[in-house]
Amino acid sequence: MDITADTPLDELAATRERLRAAWQARKPDRAQRRADLLRLRDEFRARIDSMDAAIRADFGHRSQHENLLSEAMIVLAEIDHALGRLRRWMKPRRATVGWRFWPASARIVPEPVGVVGILSPWNYPVNLALVPLVSAIAAGNHVYLKPSEHTPRTGQWLRDLLAQVFPPDRVAVALGGPEVGAAFAALPFDHLLFTGSTAVGRKVMAAAAPNLTPVTLELGGKAPAVVCPDFDLAKAAARIATGKWFNAGQTCIGVDYVLVDEARAGAFVEALTSELRARYPDFDATAPDYTRIINDAQYARLRGYVDDARARGTIVLEPLTAGLDAQARARFERERVFPPTLLAEPPADSEVMRHEIFGPILPVLSYRTLDEAIERIRSMDRPLALYPFSNDARSIDAIVSGTLAGGVTVNDTLLHFGAHDLPFGGIGPSGIGAIHGRTGFDTFSKLLPVFRQRGFAGSDLLKPPYRGFVDRMVRVLSK
Repeated sequence: MDITADTPLDELAATRERLRAAWQARKPDRAQRRADLLRLRDEFRARIDSMDAAIRADFGHRSQHENLLSEAMIVLAEIDHALGRLRRWMKPRRATVGWRFWPASARIVPEPVGVVGILSPWNYPVNLALVPLVSAIAAGNHVYLKPSEHTPRTGQWLRDLLAQVFPPDRVAVALGGPEVGAAFAALPFDHLLFTGSTAVGRKVMAAAAPNLTPVTLELGGKAPAVVCPDFDLAKAAARIATGKWFNAGQTCIGVDYVLVDEARAGAFVEALTSELRARYPDFDATAPDYTRIINDAQYARLRGYVDDARARGTIVLEPLTAGLDAQARARFERERVFPPTLLAEPPADSEVMRHEIFGPILPVLSYRTLDEAIERIRSMDRPLALYPFSNDARSIDAIVSGTLAGGVTVNDTLLHFGAHDLPFGGIGPSGIGAIHGRTGFDTFSKLLPVFRQRGFAGSDLLKPPYRGFVDRMVRVLSK
């Protein structure tokens, strides 16, 4: 089979059936799961350079260091985390039955569910494909992966990697565009994970519904950062710059907008400007440390957001490219280099405030009171991430308890994603369910409750006729 070709639609169901039949014939035990993860780790390490090349080719250019940090480091850490804890995760877990059921006992046994489908996105095309795959393999499942069509070279790299690590009846990869993705989502998986936009997430959930396939949706939303009056502006600007311009803002938990106390909003913009100039001192269309926008359609969408904001009277600041002539700007567009852009107080009904930005545009909004900032966040859909900045515990508590997000990093950005013991997932429009570490293992397991009765049990007495001692026993138990 040509590894560069799209997967024929009529092969999808047959492949899922092959994976399921092989799983039913021999469910992976701990030894196999461990061996699989060890092979994946070794083969992945050996192919990091080719992974980097594939991703950079798909993006036009992507910072090599961002590839190493966000793809290689995270994947290897997830594998090592699972290997070090697999025995513990697989052990039956004690459960109590209560005195009414004495002398019975109970436990919870993690069992694999079968075949897990994974629909992975383009923004972190290796990380967001292999991290859930690690959890699914650790839990004892077989996996069918469909990478994004927007990163075709990386999709082929994943297919080649996984074909080298796993037999075809344990892990398979489907390649193709939206038609393949829609048919893939409609397969009767035992669990389906999708990472991507909220709009596509709705379609995936609808496709899975006829099969009653359990779904985990890792979506996105408008993740806010709140800078409180007591927090150092330079430090906040540096950490928010990482949370915004890492991967050129193409991050589901990237900072989408910043709320700054009114007295310091202008100074915060100046601090961001200084930070950007320090990070990208010779910014041009060849900037080696700055990632490109994935394709022309995404570039045009982002340009539309800025044009709409400008048409509404919003102040638009481009700290690194303010003096560019038309010829230079045309080159930036050809290379899909979208420069860091700041928007001062865009109105709530502007396009940039109505949609997840997913790019290097950062609205900066001011607030008079912390309650006002919290209410602003609450007026929008619940985000995938929240970033409060304060040294005052009461302010942090007010922000975290007054809102609800998928995850929180206090006084920094993005880092909760890399903490493998923390569940990662959204709520409502930002997602359903969670993955990473033991949470991911549990997501792709059936936590099977097992109740064990003893040779003699009081329940043997609970039967008609309900008179005398049995009557008194029922009345005691029901109180």
